[in-house]
This record gives sequence, structure tokens and C-alpha cells, in this order.
Amino acid sequence: MKNVRLVLGSGGARGMAHIGVIEELESEGYQIQEVVGCSMGAVVGGIYCAGYLQEYKHWLIKLDKLDVFGLLDFTLSAQGFVKGERVFKAMEEFIGDHQIEHFKIPFTAVASDITRKKEIHYRSGSLFKALRSSIAIPTVFTPIQEGRSQLVDGGVLNPLPLDVVHREEGDLLVAVNINANIPYARNVVVEENTEKAAYLKMLDAFRTKFMNSVSGSEETVEKLGFFDLLTKSYDLTQDRLTELMIQVHKPDIVVNISRDACGVFEFYRANEIIEEGRRSFRRAIAANE
Repeated sequence: MKNVRLVLGSGGARGMAHIGVIEELESEGYQIQEVVGCSMGAVVGGIYCAGYLQEYKHWLIKLDKLDVFGLLDFTLSAQGFVKGERVFKAMEEFIGDHQIEHFKIPFTAVASDITRKKEIHYRSGSLFKALRSSIAIPTVFTPIQEGRSQLVDGGVLNPLPLDVVHREEGDLLVAVNINANIPYARNVVVEENTEKAAYLKMLDAFRTKFMNSVSGSEETVEKLGFFDLLTKSYDLTQDRLTELMIQVHKPDIVVNISRDACGVFEFYRANEIIEEGRRSFRRAIAANE
């Protein structure tokens, strides 16, 4: 089976591993017939279907810690602490916006409408509008207003949207889960702890300021661990939904990327995470033979 229907899951910067998976599929002679993506999976999948994956990859590889921090347009909104507009404007400069219905490879981005309590499937219209809606992680990115709807990360309802793909007889269904509860061993030289600590300190400082503005009390935030509690709860829900989707829809190959591979905003580790996508794909293929 050489034709592939590809489903790319959500998971922040770990989604860069999707690039490695796509490159391995193509190098092995597989023909990708359709891509369905959620959150960062939608970003990589949509840019691939638009024909700009290599440009996006090279842009990511050049990012360092300060570049990533500079792309985060912080806000004190109670709905999230990142607006998410700056990064898409930067990407649009070298990719341009595109209409999804014009893609040669069919593409669907999945978002969640928390007002109407249903999934939204973008199969037409502006690519970047669809991607911005799909990545809106609750409490991190501010939601998108569309009429009376408030759109957030597709992972809220469907972190690995296997049921959205149009599977045909003879096609290979490949799913990439970037939130797997498996160990991760780094195969690169570990960067100085002081550098990573400085980067995380910048994020944590703003996160603390944001949470204090919401709760009105630093003591309450520290006592409840509010942000961490939300994050871990969200992760657990995504894990269970992903397990159910895999059990019900039974993809031919599941490529698992460890949740410990990198943090949500660690886009400065592009080379490492893309390579992890390649290695994980090869492991999945070997296990399936």
C-alpha cells in the first residue's frame, strides 16, 4: 500500500516532529492523498498541503530562544496570555495566505467551537484563519471569535482526528500522536541548564503575572498551582480521547512521539524534534513489518 491518509495530532512544539514523519513518508515513496490535522498538526499539515513545508522548516530551524520569545505577543486577557497573531504574520510574509479548497492534496484543520459544543472542520477558506483557530489552546492562546462562536484548539474535542479522514480501501492510514506517554532520550548534546532556565524564566514570569491578574492573589496561585492543574487536566483528557480514537478507528501505523520530547513553546529545538519524527516513523514501520 503506497497511498497514505495522514492524521497529525496536537501537541505544541512537538508538532515539528510531523515534518520528519512527512519527509520519511515521501522518501519511502508513499503518496500522501489527504491530510487531517489538529492544532500544531494542522499547522504542519496545512503548510505541507499548500506546498511550503521546506520554507517553513528552514524558518523554524533558524529560530533561537529569543526569536521564539519575540514571536509570543503576550496579553493580559483572562481568556489566554498569548494572542497568536504575531507568529502567523511572520509566517505569512514568506508563505502567503492560501485558500484551502485550492490545495492539490485535500486538507482539513480541526477546531472546537466551545459555544456550540461541536467540532469545526475547515476544508475551505483562509488557511491561516483555520490554523489560528485550531491552535488556540485554552488559557494559553486567546480564542477566535467567529460570529457567536468561540473557537479553540481542536484537541479539546479531538486531539487525533482519525474519524475526519476520508479513508478508502487500499489506503494506508497513518496517525502521528505527539503526546505519547513513553520515555524520551535526547540524542543531541544537552544545552546548558542555565540557558534553558533563563528562557523558561521569561515565560514563567509572564505566566505568573497573568495568573495573578486573573486570581488577584499570588498566594492563591501558588497554593492551587492553577496553570499546572489546568495543563495536566487537559493532557489527561487528550490522552483518553486519543486512546479511544485509536481503538475505534484502528490506523495501520501509529507514530508515537513522547510528550517529554519538548515543551509547548520550545520551537528553538526544531532540528532535534524533526529528527525525532523521522526516528519515530522508522520505529513504527519496523514494528509493523
